[in-house]
Amino acid sequence: MKSNKKITILITGGTGSFGKKAVEHFTKKKFVKKVIVFSRDELKQSEMKKTLNSDKIRYFIGDVRDKNRLSIATRNVDYIIHAAALKQVDTAEYNPTEFIETNIMGAKNLIEICSINQIKKIIALSTDKACSPINLYGATKLCSDKLFISANNYLPDTSFSIVRYGNVEGSRGSVIPLFKKMFNEKFFPITSIKMTRFSLSLQKSVDLVDWGLNNSFGGEIIVPKISSYKILDL
Repeated sequence: MKSNKKITILITGGTGSFGKKAVEHFTKKKFVKKVIVFSRDELKQSEMKKTLNSDKIRYFIGDVRDKNRLSIATRNVDYIIHAAALKQVDTAEYNPTEFIETNIMGAKNLIEICSINQIKKIIALSTDKACSPINLYGATKLCSDKLFISANNYLPDTSFSIVRYGNVEGSRGSVIPLFKKMFNEKFFPITSIKMTRFSLSLQKSVDLVDWGLNNSFGGEIIVPKISSYKILDL
């Protein structure tokens, strides 16, 4: 992303796999004044401080469910990358209200705060599971996507766009680390031998968000063309 002035970026869910890579990426940019890591896990923030050494990073404990805390954290922020979400498919089925509160109501809170604090642009991370969802996690992300895209109609001073992609190789939600741990086992827990996966590297997922910050006008669902593979080949 290019800019004529120093900017401040806030990343919700900033201690996740994507968040850490995004923080590392954007702190290297000369035009970035500050990157705010917004997350609710103080332990992960503490661990992150040990591995990422930059005077541009600020750490902010908070939850997207807490609108007042979001309001404080986003003051004087130019751009927001919304990566905070509950993501485990099986967990969602047993804890539906928790996923609704974070993934849907959290998105609603963030949208409402944008009009108060005059945020220029939001890029919200989605998932391929939001396309024709068959589970609650995908359904909550579809609702979140709809909220952000719709916000362009009544909050013209802020640009809202979505980035949607498949599995991120090696992330905590990826099947690859699981299969590595189970390498000597005779049984691998797959749903179907016909299953295929779309995947991209963690760096490419960050590059895609960077591209969105540079090129989106508001209202887009940005979907990259990425490689697929058969689960049995993996």
